[in-house]
Amino acid sequence: MARDYYEVLGVERTIDAPGLKAAYRKLAMTHHPDRNGGSEESVTRFKEISEAYTVLSDDQKRAAYDRFGHAGVNGGAGGGFGGGQQGFSDINDIFSQVFGDAFGDAFGGRQNRSQGGPRRGSDLRYDLEITLEEAYRGAEREISIPSTATCDVCDGAGAKPGAKASTCQTCHGAGRVRQANGFFQVERTCPSCGGAGQKIAAADVCTACHGHGQVRKTRTLSLKVPAGVDDGSRIRLSGEGDAGQRGGPRGDLYVFLSVQPHELFERDNLDLLVTVPVPMTVAALGGEIDAPCLVSEACDGNCKAGVTVPAGAQTGKTVRIKGKGMPHLNGRARGDLVVELFVETPTELTARQKELMQELAQSFGEAQNPRNSSFAGKAKRFWADILGNQDADGSKENA
Repeated sequence: MARDYYEVLGVERTIDAPGLKAAYRKLAMTHHPDRNGGSEESVTRFKEISEAYTVLSDDQKRAAYDRFGHAGVNGGAGGGFGGGQQGFSDINDIFSQVFGDAFGDAFGGRQNRSQGGPRRGSDLRYDLEITLEEAYRGAEREISIPSTATCDVCDGAGAKPGAKASTCQTCHGAGRVRQANGFFQVERTCPSCGGAGQKIAAADVCTACHGHGQVRKTRTLSLKVPAGVDDGSRIRLSGEGDAGQRGGPRGDLYVFLSVQPHELFERDNLDLLVTVPVPMTVAALGGEIDAPCLVSEACDGNCKAGVTVPAGAQTGKTVRIKGKGMPHLNGRARGDLVVELFVETPTELTARQKELMQELAQSFGEAQNPRNSSFAGKAKRFWADILGNQDADGSKENA
């Protein structure tokens, strides 16, 4: 008598599709025969949970099962997979669909796949450090990439010119072999030919690539860095990765950019932030100062931007200059240059300057120093509260 499918998977009858899949994944990994030495118990259990998931993951089959039980999906008897090779394929297909190709290969999925055909080359990664100026203007850089290339001597065949590879007698050209393991058949890469499906006699191996069909070379490429790139940006160069095998296409090259810290500027998205010192007199009276900006066509070669300092400016005051920031990648918009003012106090004053500063200080009233007067008022109230508390508990007299 077949067990209830919901009981087999250990789930409630109201379980949704993601929960059902998660339950199957957990049980399938635990009871897969390859993980349990191919024991009969694991084979039976794995078949049972795969059958249950196949029915319950199909909306129509699940509806029929909920209404009529096993009779609604397989004529009243359990074992919906049946026996023979077709049953093995069904289970492998389900496992591969749920876990993907990587697990499917490792646990015997994707049957009858030949490994002897063309293979795409591997993708490569290259890390490139650029300056903020290069990120601002764009740049062209030459980079040297170590990668595999098709052997020129044997044209990728791995055999000496004129010699030919013979079909592997272990896998008969399939590149993979199967091994019976009780109920299951496990498919793995052929150990004799490494998945190529062909073997080259020792005397016929190409001496340049030693039978691999590929050699290591360093190639110099010209890379165009677009204006506006940011730290962590990635540039893809199609077909510049490792060479493919047996006539397969090249992989791709991915260049990851990192932008060096700048001694003046910080970047905030498209804005550039810079702190500029302001003389105390200019901050008090207002005036004009120059702020540095990055050179580009928009600046007409001028690396300075005029900044209007409002009278009474304090440290931390920011002035925004439109269009002097970073360019937008693949667009015409630009960010802003955000200038933060830092009011400087003069040092090493002469005797006359000190005298003038003292006269100026005496002439100042609270109106000229609103922040100081506001702070003084808060401080007085704070001290008054402390003294009042001391009077209340008698601590002032005991002090």
